[in-house]
Amino acid sequence: MPADFVEERRKAALEVFESQDTPSWRRSGFWTTSLRGLDLATLEPKRYEPGLPELDLGDDEHSALIVQRGASIVHTDIQDERIVVMPLEQAVEEYEELVCEHFAKRLPYDEGKFPAGTAAFWTGGVFVHVPKNVQVEKPIQIVWLIDEAGTAQWAHTLAVVGQHAECRIREFFLGGDFEGQALHSGAFELYAHPGAQVDLAHYQDWGRGEVYDLSTRRVEVRRDARVKWVPIHLGGRLTKQTLDIITAEPGSDMKHTGLYFTERDEHLDLFTSDKHEAGHTTGDTVWKGALTGESRASYEGLIHIVPKAPEVDTYLQTHSMLLSPKAKGDAIPSLIVEVDNVKASHGGTVGELDPEQIFYMMTRGVSRAEAVRVLVEGYFEEVVQRLDDPGLEELVRRRVAEKLHGAEDQVREFIGERAEAT
Repeated sequence: MPADFVEERRKAALEVFESQDTPSWRRSGFWTTSLRGLDLATLEPKRYEPGLPELDLGDDEHSALIVQRGASIVHTDIQDERIVVMPLEQAVEEYEELVCEHFAKRLPYDEGKFPAGTAAFWTGGVFVHVPKNVQVEKPIQIVWLIDEAGTAQWAHTLAVVGQHAECRIREFFLGGDFEGQALHSGAFELYAHPGAQVDLAHYQDWGRGEVYDLSTRRVEVRRDARVKWVPIHLGGRLTKQTLDIITAEPGSDMKHTGLYFTERDEHLDLFTSDKHEAGHTTGDTVWKGALTGESRASYEGLIHIVPKAPEVDTYLQTHSMLLSPKAKGDAIPSLIVEVDNVKASHGGTVGELDPEQIFYMMTRGVSRAEAVRVLVEGYFEEVVQRLDDPGLEELVRRRVAEKLHGAEDQVREFIGERAEAT
């Protein structure tokens, strides 16, 4: 029974969680992600009464909306009766066979202390099922909300998209301006069955609260299926995430396009992988980031082509833009190719805005601040347009503009120093 399987997994994961110390991760020569500042003992799952909180999701149109605040599912609204969107705890009982087939298939609980903690402690959770041949036009919206200090949110989302089904899934991670620490330790898994077409977006904006986000997200793409995945990272005190796409069967295709903007003393550590487990698969990974304040952002991307997976065509590129003299960024693309007859390439850059471009725009009557805004927004536009969602696109553009405005003085000073140096 799935319920027994989940309970057994919780117990095994708890042993791993309790046996391991709080980790640190060393990403490169100067880069370390440490949780020494996280006081885990003071955080707890907080329960809330049902009710729809005030949310800004870019667009109110949806086929389904489910909201988890802290440890509680507080709102569910299903507009399309052909699909299933419900708490994962409920789905374990009501969709036993489907959950048992997919649950945690790509998410081992023993990959570290926090994956184990998520496997042991998750509550509520989200289950999405789009049945075979069902085409859903409006997005399925999932919201994880933390708006109170002292919260520990252990999260798990399981999405199953059936053969030749089509849908858009939007998962939001939203916070507030509270003072104090909070934790989101998340797991996300999506299984796109043969011929499925999935547009997936993750939008993270934890606000100015001291939120630590430690999450693993994995997507499996089966024969002739396609997944377009656009993660957006716009705020969090410390974020350490692993995002993996597995093209698991011939004909599967993925596009993975991400964006991040860090500010103040935020710390972002991202690792993504494009893993090809079968031949005749394709991939396309593009990430772009901008850094202000004293923030740090490290992006490492990996293309991994396993043995017996020929005729793969994939590439990876990552770019980071420094907008402050005290910001630090890493761009680390890499390849592991274990078979012949493939096309795989990668590239990475860390750079700054071109003072000559800014000067040129200023000679045409554009202010320095407006020139910076236009160049940064243009830099991100390739990613934003891949959302293919007007409401969410405008939300991202607005938040990027707000962050640039908040850092206007330091960006102006930094650009001015660079212009004088040249």
